Amino acid sequence: MKAAARTPRRPRKGTNPTLKDPVGVYCRVRPLGRADQECCIEVINHTTLQLHPPEGFRLCRNGEYRETQYSFKEVFGTLVAQKELFDVVAKPLVEDLIRGKNGLLFTYGVTGSGKTHTMTGSPGDGGLLPRCLAMIFNSIGPFQAKRFVFKLDEKNGVDVQSEVEALLERQRREALPIPKTPAGKRQLDPEFADMIAVQDHCRAEEVDEDNVYGVFVSYIEIYNNYIYDLLEEPPCDSIKPKWNSCNTPVRNGDFVPPQSKTLREDQNHNMYVMGCTEVEVKSTEEAFEVFWRGQKKRRIANTQLNRESSRSHSVFIIKLAQAPLDADGDNVLQEKEQITLSQLSLVDLAGSERTNRTKAEGNRLREAGNINQSLMTLRTCIEVLRENQLYGTNKMVPYRDSKLTHLFKNYFDGEGKVRMIVCVNPKAEDYEESLQVMRFAEVTQEVEVARPADRPLCWLTPGRRLRHQALREELSRKLELRGGPVGAGPEEQSPAELFFQSLPPLPSCELLDINDDQTLPKLIEALEQRHKMRQALAEEFAKNVLAFKTMLQEFDSSVASKENYIQGKLAEKEKTITGQRTELERLEKKIKTLEYKIEILEKTATIYEEDKRNLQQELESKSQKLQRQASDKRRLEARLQGMVAETSLKWEKECERRVAAKQLEMQNKLWVKDEKLKQLKAIVTEPRAEKPERPSREREREKPLPRSVSPSPVPSTPVAPLRARRSRSAGERWVDHRPPSHVPTETLLQPRVPRAITVEAPSERALARCDRYLLTHQELASDGEIQTKLIKGDVFKTRGGGQAVQFTDIETLKQESPTGRKRRSSPPSPDPAGDAADSEWTDVETRCSVAVEMRAGSALGPGFQHHAQPKRRKP
Repeated sequence: MKAAARTPRRPRKGTNPTLKDPVGVYCRVRPLGRADQECCIEVINHTTLQLHPPEGFRLCRNGEYRETQYSFKEVFGTLVAQKELFDVVAKPLVEDLIRGKNGLLFTYGVTGSGKTHTMTGSPGDGGLLPRCLAMIFNSIGPFQAKRFVFKLDEKNGVDVQSEVEALLERQRREALPIPKTPAGKRQLDPEFADMIAVQDHCRAEEVDEDNVYGVFVSYIEIYNNYIYDLLEEPPCDSIKPKWNSCNTPVRNGDFVPPQSKTLREDQNHNMYVMGCTEVEVKSTEEAFEVFWRGQKKRRIANTQLNRESSRSHSVFIIKLAQAPLDADGDNVLQEKEQITLSQLSLVDLAGSERTNRTKAEGNRLREAGNINQSLMTLRTCIEVLRENQLYGTNKMVPYRDSKLTHLFKNYFDGEGKVRMIVCVNPKAEDYEESLQVMRFAEVTQEVEVARPADRPLCWLTPGRRLRHQALREELSRKLELRGGPVGAGPEEQSPAELFFQSLPPLPSCELLDINDDQTLPKLIEALEQRHKMRQALAEEFAKNVLAFKTMLQEFDSSVASKENYIQGKLAEKEKTITGQRTELERLEKKIKTLEYKIEILEKTATIYEEDKRNLQQELESKSQKLQRQASDKRRLEARLQGMVAETSLKWEKECERRVAAKQLEMQNKLWVKDEKLKQLKAIVTEPRAEKPERPSREREREKPLPRSVSPSPVPSTPVAPLRARRSRSAGERWVDHRPPSHVPTETLLQPRVPRAITVEAPSERALARCDRYLLTHQELASDGEIQTKLIKGDVFKTRGGGQAVQFTDIETLKQESPTGRKRRSSPPSPDPAGDAADSEWTDVETRCSVAVEMRAGSALGPGFQHHAQPKRRKP
């Protein structure tokens, strides 16, 4: 009898879309190769590490030295043992595997960061893979089904066979000339024996003892985006092939490529590798030996960065088939709805690398390109998933762009837990690659995977296996009490044989003499004894059957009462569980709300920190600008001070030159006036009628004043004739503006303005009636005399209707005393005739001390300067 069950994973309707778990991302830091190497990674606490640029390298943002911190679910430092890493990361996945749930665990990092060591381990210190196998077999060891009870088909399903069919299958496999799987007591290969010598004996806490289990393993690699089976045996050939450095067969120098496998989708839309070798194993040693056989075929190569660099992604798949026992607890239940196949995939990704550092060429360069391309596709899928979940979009995730992402797309769609271990190398040379790995890990943590539903409970009564074992032990004990042999193992005798051995032996039945009367009576007596014994045994058997029935009835009644009690307890527990689930849902919703608020606050804090950094940078730039401006100002002040000093010196020299020129000019003017006075003296010394002497003039002649020596003659402006300047038009009207403070002078020459309107302050009315304007201004000269200036101008009408005055000419009237201008043509003589002449000349000079001089160099046109001596009244 055979029953087939094709339920390798839960259908998608078995997932709970409302409950999601984020991808668990962990980080492990490997130790430095040498103590003198520079380190660029620092572990801050158990969840945070910090990357800082090494010496000679700066990640600059506006010249700022930047250190970055990244958070993980947990960070494992360089001193963390493999067991501690396994307990935190892999142990929960193994427990879920035994409960019928799927799991995916993969290591990610740059080449040489310790991914293979984390997954496989080293002699004496096994990695995650051997510890997972040990935990599985420690947990289900006593409950394993016999070999070939579970049989995997080629469509990702599982068949359950009876004990007889499994026995026939074992005999058929033993007769085939194929390599046998290693036995549990076989001596292990010393190459890996230390890796699986785990002393902690870890096991799962919750194992259903009413189920039977079967473990299957397979090992594949993804090389250059092709899938190869590492457990596939080469075809038998009398001529053994040669093997090259890549562990691929070569015959006659020609490369024989291995056959790649294809991906298929089963009826539940789960991906699997078609035609992949799946080996049933019964112990940790057997499973790891199968793994090691495939590990030797995995492609590795020597590069500049890693002596044994993985050139492919390896996937070790552990499938656990489990089915419940029947109601008697003896045989496997033949119902496909109750059969479950769970899967744990352990992935060792090849490390990302830069060809300029590895110096790869040829095949190595092609391998590196395919590795980086598949890792980039994985990163793209993670980013699209994150974007769809955060922003509610429905973008297509490009799983099919790579075999790696296509194989594990079901895990990201909610078919099990996903956990990633980020392995980093803290040396300074890997800083840029480690930075990219950290950014990918940061994005991966934000992706959430739907939580799969729990396995439905079996309808059969729990404890069936224990009851069956107790019943067998009771029967063995009773047979032992009756003196029957108690067999052990496969040589145990049947109940019929035990019954015949308990009867008395039969005597010899051979008749040699016709008169023999003893053989038949002895035979009859023996048969009668046997008949009596049989009747006694039958009666005892009937009594035992009745007693056993009574015991069964009592046991059934006790079981029924216990079941009722258990049902009541279960109902109470279910109510409690329902209440706790409701509370859990409420708390989860609250946690989600708080996480959302925390995320918003973190984003806000990030924005504020960014603004703060920008403002600090702006402040620093402003401060630097102000410092530069202050420095420029100081330089400019120093320059201006130098220019001021230079200009001051220049103007001092210029003033000295102008003063000298002015002194020369004044001397020339003084000489011109002396010459004029000489001419006037010549005029007035001509013969004329005698005039009465004036006492005042005589007193002045008695006190002659010394005269200064005249300067050397210079070219001078010719003396203008004594005449008054007239207006240009006789018909013009003037505004004669004389301020109230005007002081009338007693000069002979007085300004005469025809047709003038005299005003004390200019007015619009007066300006509108006239064409010319005259302003009389008086001031004290340097010698203390009153100097009068007549400022003339033209009156114009403006565009706005008003009047404007444009000044065109200035006349100056100045009054001087002649005492300072006396000059004798010859030295004084004591004779009276000379005194008389001198006195006469002085008198004429005094009375006619008037000269008209034209101003040279005037910018306003010709002007006249009037000098007049006021008349002296007679005493």
